[in-house]
Amino acid sequence: RYVKWPRNVRIQRQKKVIQARLKVPPAVNQFNNKLDKSQATELFKLLANYRPETKQEKKDRLKSLAEAKVAGKEQESERPVVIKYGLQHVTQLIESKKAKLVVIASDVDPLELVLWMPALCRKMNVPYCIVNNKGRLGALVHQKTAACLCLTEVGKEHEAKLAQLVDVVKAQFNDNKDILRKWGGGIMGKKTQAKLAKRAAAIAAEEAKKKLMM
Repeated sequence: RYVKWPRNVRIQRQKKVIQARLKVPPAVNQFNNKLDKSQATELFKLLANYRPETKQEKKDRLKSLAEAKVAGKEQESERPVVIKYGLQHVTQLIESKKAKLVVIASDVDPLELVLWMPALCRKMNVPYCIVNNKGRLGALVHQKTAACLCLTEVGKEHEAKLAQLVDVVKAQFNDNKDILRKWGGGIMGKKTQAKLAKRAAAIAAEEAKKKLMM
């Protein structure tokens, strides 16, 4: 039976079809070039070690510090090394060259929010990568979604892992000139493809017939 899908689902599907049919410029098409699954798994394992504290964890930490202060035991609270997130914050860190690795979601809507970020990362020589979805990035920072994240520093035990990931993403994104030239889209539907194939076969048969007659 006919199902009337919700409006947002219909829009998502229509958008996907249009993006496949129309020619997509390189600046937009580069978001289809994502980090492969194995490397993305390693990246998320590293990022999981630097998740920011939740509201409850922060409350407990401040409470324990306050109790120690009342008891006369001064405790030095070191600034925790955590993932930085938020478009404005990440942009400032890229511009000041403090970011060591920037992670951008491929499915940000509207895409214009992060469309310029790869170009800025290349200009500032900051390693960046594009990963599969904003929900996974959001889960790392206790949010529903996150458009981008970045690491400014890591512990000594993870420095080698970060350096390895930076080499991989620089080769695939920063130093890859092809993604700046490659257009996307232009893929016709199955019916159109079948029609064009049939037409091409008919033309080829006609040409072969003419050659035989000559």
